[in-house]
Amino acid sequence: MDHTSPPVRVNRDPAMTDVARLAGVSHQTVSRVLNGHPNVREQTRLRVRAAIEQLGYRPNRAARTLATGKSQLLGVVAQNSTLFGPSSLLAAFELAATARGFVVSVRRVRVLDHGSIAAAVEHHREQRAAGIVVIAPTGAADEALAEVPTDVPVVTVDGDPERDGTLVTVDQEAGARLATRCLLEAGHETVWHVSGPADWFDAAGRLRGWQRTLEETGAEVPPVSQADWSAASGYRAGLMLARMPEVTAVFAANDHLALGILRAMHERGRSVPGDVSVVGFDDVPEAAYFIPPLTTVRPDFDTVATEALSVLLSRVSGERTGSTRSVITPTLVERDSVAAPPPTA
Repeated sequence: MDHTSPPVRVNRDPAMTDVARLAGVSHQTVSRVLNGHPNVREQTRLRVRAAIEQLGYRPNRAARTLATGKSQLLGVVAQNSTLFGPSSLLAAFELAATARGFVVSVRRVRVLDHGSIAAAVEHHREQRAAGIVVIAPTGAADEALAEVPTDVPVVTVDGDPERDGTLVTVDQEAGARLATRCLLEAGHETVWHVSGPADWFDAAGRLRGWQRTLEETGAEVPPVSQADWSAASGYRAGLMLARMPEVTAVFAANDHLALGILRAMHERGRSVPGDVSVVGFDDVPEAAYFIPPLTTVRPDFDTVATEALSVLLSRVSGERTGSTRSVITPTLVERDSVAAPPPTA
């Protein structure tokens, strides 16, 4: 006997009942799949997803909000920036939320200051967002969050680890320790550091991890070269470091800074890694194609985004209250930009 579901032909926008008929399940099962309910067998879930894809079904989110009493909209506040870290976090969060059936509304602000953050949060509240994620990598942005109304669940990503509130972030200090230890274990007596902007929590955490690792191992702590996040800024810092023969190892606060340092060393006749070893941070897609391929620290942006979504939804449902911290440890990606220091004369 053939149990195959009959073909579904509709001359209108497909409805949930059409999905249910094609998948051979009840409309309640389709609803559970759309809402991410755990009590659905994986085989059934896959069959329903295939039917949704085949029919091009799109849930009526207004109806779902009325039926469940819960908005399917999540708000994000982010700086209008192309910097790799924040943009990667935003893209990963959008993918994770969409996979769970949510719509993501992103409010980009030119400057992460008090007025801009407050206006962006108010926009999402007016749109009846169920919860809001704020990507707040600077001090000014984080201070603005202290006055956000408490009637909407808010999760901060990449914010101040010392502030009360719900935070999901990369362990910047742990990543810097990995980079610094990598250079010390290669045989370098100390490690020089080109830092990011002082008002960024990422930069502060990476600087702190570098400094503490040197102090704990008894190595000299050299002066910090302050920069922004750009390759041009790294190039300028690299030109100064290249003039100093005692510089044999450099930890750059991100991969774009490292790229500028690599060019500066090349122009000044100092080979990498023959004369100077360099480690970056972020593992941008191009890092494996630098000359030489760059050893760098890789933050797990997908895990950060998934955890931020999970924490936000648990706050939306009331399962989690109070301040919480989720800190994701990065990993070291070893390539060809690190070697033993050159022999002393």
